[in-house]
Amino acid sequence: MKNVMYKISEISTILKASHDCLTDSDALVSEVCFDSRQLYDPEKTLFFAIKTARNDGHFYIDELLRRGVRNFVITEPIANYAGKSKANFIEVTDAVTAMQQLAAFHRQQFDIHVIGITGSNGKTIVKEWLAQMLADCCSIVKSPNSYNSQIGVPFSVWKMKPQHRLAIFEAGISEVGEMAKLEQIIHPTIGILTNIGEAHASFFNNKKEKLQEKLTLFTHAKILIYNKDHADEEIMEINNPSLQLISWGKAENATYRILDMVEINSSTEIKFEEGIITIPFVDQASIENATHAAVTMLFLGFGWDEVNARLARLQSIQMRMEVIEALNQSIIINDTYSLDINSLRIALQFQLSQSPFGKKCVILSDFEQIKAFNDQDYTEINNLLLSHKIDRLLTVGKGFYQHQHCFKISEQCFFENTEKILSSIRKMDFFKESILIKGARSFHFEQIVDLLRMRTHRTILQVSLPAIIHNLNFFRSKLQPQTQIVAMVKALCYGLGDAELIHEICYHNIDYLAVAYTDEGVHLRLRDIKTPIIVLGAEAHSFDMMVEYDLEPEIFNLHYLEKLEWVLENHLEIEQFKIHIKIDSGMHRLGFDEEDIDPLIQKIKSNPKLKIASVFSHLASSEDAVDDHFTKEQIRRFDIMNQRFRDAFDYPILRHILNSSGIARFPEAQMDMVRLGLGLYGFSPIQEYRVQLQHAITLKTVITQIKTVKKGDTIGYNRTFAAADDMTVAVIPIGYADGLPLALSNGAGKVVVKGEKRNILGKISMDMTVIDVTGLDVQIGDEVIVYGEENPVDEIAKSINTIPYELLTSLSKRVQRVYVME
Repeated sequence: MKNVMYKISEISTILKASHDCLTDSDALVSEVCFDSRQLYDPEKTLFFAIKTARNDGHFYIDELLRRGVRNFVITEPIANYAGKSKANFIEVTDAVTAMQQLAAFHRQQFDIHVIGITGSNGKTIVKEWLAQMLADCCSIVKSPNSYNSQIGVPFSVWKMKPQHRLAIFEAGISEVGEMAKLEQIIHPTIGILTNIGEAHASFFNNKKEKLQEKLTLFTHAKILIYNKDHADEEIMEINNPSLQLISWGKAENATYRILDMVEINSSTEIKFEEGIITIPFVDQASIENATHAAVTMLFLGFGWDEVNARLARLQSIQMRMEVIEALNQSIIINDTYSLDINSLRIALQFQLSQSPFGKKCVILSDFEQIKAFNDQDYTEINNLLLSHKIDRLLTVGKGFYQHQHCFKISEQCFFENTEKILSSIRKMDFFKESILIKGARSFHFEQIVDLLRMRTHRTILQVSLPAIIHNLNFFRSKLQPQTQIVAMVKALCYGLGDAELIHEICYHNIDYLAVAYTDEGVHLRLRDIKTPIIVLGAEAHSFDMMVEYDLEPEIFNLHYLEKLEWVLENHLEIEQFKIHIKIDSGMHRLGFDEEDIDPLIQKIKSNPKLKIASVFSHLASSEDAVDDHFTKEQIRRFDIMNQRFRDAFDYPILRHILNSSGIARFPEAQMDMVRLGLGLYGFSPIQEYRVQLQHAITLKTVITQIKTVKKGDTIGYNRTFAAADDMTVAVIPIGYADGLPLALSNGAGKVVVKGEKRNILGKISMDMTVIDVTGLDVQIGDEVIVYGEENPVDEIAKSINTIPYELLTSLSKRVQRVYVME
């Protein structure tokens, strides 16, 4: 089987390039990329410069060259890129087609089962559930998220590697001719056809044509699994005489015939002629998706008991139909992605299962994607809604508006367009209601979702992304061009948030991320963060997970190194695993001492699976001038110990010891990499740096009540404050449960109201705090700044003898993080 690495010259041949300019024809490619923000291994990445109506990948070539990318597929004349230093360019007619051709060639190198899934609904759920059920059986590669498009499919298939024993890919289409391209890429051996509806039907003449287009995916498949109750006649027309059909359903001649289906508590028991399965869901969509997965497992040779054991472990996956907390103890069932009768039926069934909510509302748009409805069609929709006990119906669009007479819902209102429902919905009294929202995309029902979603806790942490990028670029300007940067993002970026913020940081060319524990790194991988991640304080019990999610552990003692070696023995697919060696240069926490270095080097050299990515240490007091002698001694000791690694190994090993303060005060020790932590977020103990950094965070809340307190009256628990005179006070909805320190009670802390700093009065409560607003013209709802540029968190921390790290990381999750891009 061909190795996963390809020479760029070989790729040029595969793509039948119009022209190429290869300065290094032997350059190896292992990654493909079409989004400059999703760069992983620049040197081995092939970037496809795709042109769309909104963007052009060619705009990012210079930036990518600076970031180390050396291989490009372009559609502009290759002469435009002549002279680009040490770069390879392949000119093609269409970059998307080229990406598909390369992925199709890559797919041909693997002789394993490949499951291809298509349908109108349920593709991603079936894929994810199959992966859940089979995860401990073999190494699986699958489509990330809902990557099922003409670009997403080749990107997914490219992820196939020699260690994989099963692949699961989903394929979606929106017009005739698309599936043939995806079939050549996925080339499934096993096919699954999920629910078929009218979603995305605007470019098809009828449902049959759409189904036939989807069935093209199985032209060369060996097995097809499908629900015989939904599709049968068209499947018999597939031009694939060797295709074995495995059906399920209530039809008499189904391979797995359903005899009975019973809801038991929160599960569904399905009795087949051959056995029984129990699905841990009761809504129709989940039942259908789980049955597809169960039948696939049965085909793969699993027994009924084993299938049931694995079904029991299934968990809900947040997909396009999502449940969101709404106003007044209500919920939103957000299914605005597609609209057809079948998906409406499934959504209504799901809504019916939301038993705590007695009242049911449905908000629908016109069914724009299919032929115009007549009275009979609208009457059928009315009957469907009535059968699912809908209490309130709101519709948008001329079709519904002109057929009001067909509907008999107890409360109903019809709007001609989205603007009119938006102006009216604010006045409606939703209370303990489940609100199903389904609309064609052109109606922009996300605006309705935004209006109805629950107004979150009025205390928010506002994070300025431009300020953070300014701070990143400020520190970068202090570094040598070759010095790399590790962004410290542990503890939710010091309390500021996670994936949304980190995606922005990574887009601006961060070399590494660092987290404290494995679950933090896994969380980032699950949020599609591709940048290399160091796990500081790595724990041995999580090494398996680090391998699975491509995380790089800090190794600080021989015991943990031996545990890692044992784990790697069980991963035959791993050729080299990157580790980061922690040296104790004087802080005396984690790290190897000087006498440990020689046995450590011998142990690593004896195991070819181990590769040292970096050797580093931690400065104890880089911000304090009084400790400069100690800091310099730390740097000196680190240099000596680090040199022994560089002498022992014949590959480059990164060195780093500086933190944010160290960058400012010891620029001579930049070495190969620095670690940028609190400085990234606008904080520095160094005055000359502090004035040049931008404040990135604002913790703000609002006034919820104003009252007059008479002289001598006390405020709060334990009556720790008594009014010396009559005064006006305000209550703000923030307390120690939000992360506001108790130490700020009784005037130790201040907040900013109307531009003035005002004292905190009495003892801070769990959920609220009282402040002095005497003499201010304030109203309920006025903004109050708790931390911000006018009330710096580092100054507040100093006033109560702590550090900004503690205040920021103490902010609870109920404080919503809001990211601002000015």
